[in-house]
Amino acid sequence: MLSSVVAKRLVNGAWQAAWRPAVTGLISPRRGYRGEAPEDSKGDLIEIPLPPWEEKIGEPIDIKRRRLLYESRKRGMLENCILLSLFAKRYLNTMSETQLLQYDRLINEPSNDWDIYYWATEAQPTPDIYQGEVMDLLKEFTKNRNHEQRLDAPNLEYLDKESQ
Repeated sequence: MLSSVVAKRLVNGAWQAAWRPAVTGLISPRRGYRGEAPEDSKGDLIEIPLPPWEEKIGEPIDIKRRRLLYESRKRGMLENCILLSLFAKRYLNTMSETQLLQYDRLINEPSNDWDIYYWATEAQPTPDIYQGEVMDLLKEFTKNRNHEQRLDAPNLEYLDKESQ
């Protein structure tokens, strides 16, 4: 007599073998684990129009820094949340008003977070309008020459400690 474990394995194996041809027949032979994907026509791409970026004229500098810190932390993708929030923690408090304006434009005007990420990592060239001191700082920061662990956005407690 078969043990229940062996019987279960035989039943599961037979079931899997019975379904395998049907399942593999559904998978396109052109797609595989090697990244061979058909060209994307982007016909299903939906563009959501965003309001144009506008400089906040007359905004007090301490409010601007806190707003930019928040906007650095709350991105559409985790990679930028971590990268930009750590960058903001290191540089926001020392940026001049001109640099704050450049940073504000950089993180708020492009409608696609991937663009910012690709520019910062130098995977794609940075458009002239965003190239400047702040982008140079961000590119250098992104290289992580000190091999810091950057696994999460920083806690917010440092804000109160630095302002005292």
